[in-house]
Order: sequence, then structure tokens, then C-alpha cells
Amino acid sequence: MAIKPVKVSQLNSYIKRVLQSDPLLNSVSVIGEISNLKFHGTGHVYFTLKDENSKISCFLPSEHFQRLRFELADGMEITAEGYIYLYEKGGSYSLNIRDIQVAGLGNLSIAFEKLKEKLFKEGLFDEKYKKPIPSFPERIAVITSETGAAVKDILKIIKNRNNLVDVLIYPVLVQGPGAAPDIAEAIRQVNLLFPETDTIIVGRGGGSIEELWAFNEEMVARSIFESKIPIISAVGHEIDFTIADFVADKRAETPTAAAQMAVPDVFALKEYVSQLGDKLQVQLHQVIRHKELELRYYNIEAMSLNLEKRIQLHRKQIENHHKEVMTAMNLFLINRKNKLDAVLAELEALNPRNIMKRGYSAIIGSDGRLKNSIHDFKAADKLTAVLADGKMDCTVEKIRRED
Repeated sequence: MAIKPVKVSQLNSYIKRVLQSDPLLNSVSVIGEISNLKFHGTGHVYFTLKDENSKISCFLPSEHFQRLRFELADGMEITAEGYIYLYEKGGSYSLNIRDIQVAGLGNLSIAFEKLKEKLFKEGLFDEKYKKPIPSFPERIAVITSETGAAVKDILKIIKNRNNLVDVLIYPVLVQGPGAAPDIAEAIRQVNLLFPETDTIIVGRGGGSIEELWAFNEEMVARSIFESKIPIISAVGHEIDFTIADFVADKRAETPTAAAQMAVPDVFALKEYVSQLGDKLQVQLHQVIRHKELELRYYNIEAMSLNLEKRIQLHRKQIENHHKEVMTAMNLFLINRKNKLDAVLAELEALNPRNIMKRGYSAIIGSDGRLKNSIHDFKAADKLTAVLADGKMDCTVEKIRRED
């Protein structure tokens, strides 16, 4: 019996109906390794899931991708849950994914490093965004499980160190699929409803990487980064590091360390202040004693006596200076007088009248000028002889030259 030929589209449509009607293919879980991972601009994700013998194309819609708790990466082994879908026009089928599970330390490490690299590039780990932890808080909010050991340790430490701080316990899930949304929402609610909170402690006790994974999810990291209130991350033990630790304003090795970091030990502070008070009192007594000694040294009578002695000393110095100045002036005047007398004596010795008294006279010619040579006269010239007690008019009778 010949079978009537059908169109390609009819065949693909039939195959699609067969696939969709198969209950196994409508809800199937497939284990494989991710390869050829591509993120489309629409938000959808395309990749190939393979094992050692085969492979299948996979499609992850954007709405399901946004709910993932992990960062996908090539080489990661996953369990993908979804259904088989046939693309009629192209005649190809794929696994359309509803959810993805990641198991195994290696795969979780890949997801951890992938998200860490992404957030680092965005600047969520930068020191410039870290807020300081208040030194003397009045209110602490603790976001953790209300039944875990972490909350008991934190409350015990805070009570032993500081009984003045109010503690708000905000209970959340700390592991499992619902933990990350619960923690992220708690951080937002504390910021919104209790903005007066000084510090938030977010964390839990130790556990496996799977149990701590909620603190490695992107939504928790972003809620910590967006918090206006400083956050201390306290997840697991000292060797455990989570994405929350890198984003938080401060990382504590354990919840106990977080409590010690969040509040000061008021009892130790009181003891320290008491010691300072005792030391200050001793120093104050020493200062007072020193000032008393200074006051005794600088009493009024002593100061008056000292001032009087200083006045007498200065008066004596002034008198001595006065005597020295007067002696110097007298010596100066005597010296000047002696020099003046010597000059006067020289002038008197050169006075013409004094010379004339010794028998000399001055000859003045007819032109009224002093003459000192016979060459200035000739016979019959008129001249005047000036003597010590008067003058004589004379006529030259004869000139005698001395050879």
C-alpha cells in the first residue's frame, strides 16, 4: 500500500505533536557539560549540552535565566530540567530549559569565580565604596537563622561586651533555594524600616559550599552593595570566603568575630577610663604640688624684696654710667681746650704787631701794598713805615743793595 506523500512542514508538525504528547519528553532532566555558551541581547541564553558521546542544543528563556542561583560558564556540568521542543521551520529540536541545578565542588567553584569576576569588573569590591563601621553603635541588626548557632553566639558576645546596645534579630533562611531572596529582602527591609540601625551583621555558621551558597548569589551581593547601613559579613569559618565577604564593608572570620567587631567592650572601656582617671588624678596632684612650690617661691614679700634689690642694682648701674659719662665729657673738654690754647698761641706768635714790638716795621708803597724788596722802590719814591705805635711817611733818598 502506497503512502501518500506529505509536505515537509506537515511532517515537522506531526513530529512536534508526537514529541509534545510524550510525557517523558515534556518533563525531562538531562545531565551534561555546557559548551558554546552564548548570551543573547534579548536576555535568552543558548548553549550546547554534551557528554562523551553526544550533544543537544539548549535554550534558556530570559525569565528562567534571571531566577538562576549560579553564573553559567563553559565547562560547567549541570542538570537541566525542561522539555523537548521542535522548531518546525528549521526542522531542529532543542531542550527548552525551565531550571538548572549545579552540583559538585568543581562546578560550584567555576560559578563562584565567574560571579566574582563579573562583580569585580563592575566595582562592587572597590574600597572606595566601603562604609566605616561605627565605633559606638546604639542598634545592631542581625540577619541570620533564628534557630542556628550563629545567632546565639552573636547575642552572647554582644551581651558580654556591651549591655547598652539594642539588638534586632531579623530571621531568614540561610540555605536552600529560597535563602538568597530571603536574605536580600531582609537587607532591604532593615534599610527601609529601621534606617536608624548603625550596623548590620549578615551571616551564618559553618557548612559545606552548597550550604553556604546563598551568600554567593548575585542578588545577595547587590543588596549588600546597595545598603545604606554598614554591613559586616560573617559566613562560616575563617577559611570560608563568599561573594558576600568581598562586597560587605567588613568581613569577619566567624559570627563571633563579627559581634566583637560590631560593638566595643564597654566593661573594658570602663576599666580603661578608670585607669586613665587614676593616672590623671596622680598627674593633677603633681601639678598642684609643683604650682604650690612655685607660689611659695614667688610670694609677694619675696617678689617685693627681689624687686627692690633689682631697683637698687639698676640705680647703682645708672649712677656708675653717669659718672663714666661725666668723666669722659670732662676729659673731652680739657683735651679740646688744650688744643684751642695751642692754636691761640700760634696765632699770637704770628701777629704782626707782636713782631713789630720786637723792633720790626712794615713798608707800604704808594700803591698801598706791603713791600718786601728794594726792587719795589727807586729814589724819590714815597712810602709809609708802619711801626708798633704808629706810622711815618718817608721819601727814598738813596737805595743801597746788599750783595
